[in-house]
Amino acid sequence: MQLDGNLIKIEGHDYLKEALDLPDYYGKNLDALYDCLCEMECEIELVNAGEVDGDIIDTFQDAADENQFLTFKITY
Repeated sequence: MQLDGNLIKIEGHDYLKEALDLPDYYGKNLDALYDCLCEMECEIELVNAGEVDGDIIDTFQDAADENQFLTFKITY
């Protein structure tokens, strides 16, 4: 799955919710994103990562470190 940093910058958590097919109860914050990512089984590539706040990148990386079924790659 590929996520676009430009769209994250513009649409934020609404884009992430739709692109990652997150549940309706998704809280649209970094803690909720981390919790959902820790339950996913997929490979995520973030393109245009230079457009994204470092906290979001850290959240993806931390979740990938915690979840053996989640792979996270960054493309600038």
